[in-house]
Amino acid sequence: MGKIAFIFPGQGAQSVGMGKDVYEHSAVGKEVYDRFDAIIGRKLTNVCFNGPEEDLKQTINTQPAILATSLALLEALKEKTDITPDFVAGHSLGEYGALYTAGVLSLDDTIKAIAKRAELMSQAKSGSMAAVLGLSQDVLEEIISGVDGVVSIANYNTPEQLVITGEEQAVAEVSKLASEKGAKRVIPLAVSGAFHSALMKPAGEEFALFVKDLKFNDASIPVVTNVDAKETTKGSDFEEKMPRQIYSSVYWTQIIQHMMSQGVDTMIEIGPGSVLMGLNRKISRDIKTYSVSNLEAVEKTVNELTLRV
Repeated sequence: MGKIAFIFPGQGAQSVGMGKDVYEHSAVGKEVYDRFDAIIGRKLTNVCFNGPEEDLKQTINTQPAILATSLALLEALKEKTDITPDFVAGHSLGEYGALYTAGVLSLDDTIKAIAKRAELMSQAKSGSMAAVLGLSQDVLEEIISGVDGVVSIANYNTPEQLVITGEEQAVAEVSKLASEKGAKRVIPLAVSGAFHSALMKPAGEEFALFVKDLKFNDASIPVVTNVDAKETTKGSDFEEKMPRQIYSSVYWTQIIQHMMSQGVDTMIEIGPGSVLMGLNRKISRDIKTYSVSNLEAVEKTVNELTLRV
């Protein structure tokens, strides 16, 4: 077996009931959830476990709920195995799971950061996003360059799954042209605003002021960051990159390709759902991704990895 990476999912991975088994049967997992409730000042666990789905889908709840579930599962996993990843990464909000794993942020500071990020991003009421399937990056970038208004690629999820973001009219125009140029599907996304676009820059700037009060340590494990797909270990670099991440592209394909180039062949997706496992499969068939989305999967993954080592 080659090197191992821990990866953490982003928005869209949520489902009502996620993490309930961890809360009920893992003391370390319950501690994580209880800390989220205490710092955020409301019963996030109630929305997480009982919904309703409409409430869980609100960005203000979605982001901390997914992260709480990911970190609770991480602690449950750490209790069962001493495997240390060679790299960590996370998709958008999932990057905070990577920072926590690498010791960049304490648990309390991780919670404060995601709560503020969710609050600022939920206030974005303008713009839209759409997923473009089956069209190459080059063709999509060429279309974007010919359209007026604010529009860009938010997420490089796989070579043929790209997400566009920006002003509603510009996103609609790019969507129409993408379909005409041969995209298999263009799917409007149900989000409150144009995440990872220039329209989010004011939110990013406000977040930059907020994180000045948090302590960013140097990473004990290289974090391959969203904004540039580069290995990052300096605390001050994270303090600069995390606010920028709110209004910059998420280079997921490039992150996976970089880790593979460094000898990673095994990835453990820690958090609800298995979105990243699906994306990884489309990026390369040479990666083995394990999905740790509940306590049963923790046991199964530990057993399989023990056999592989």
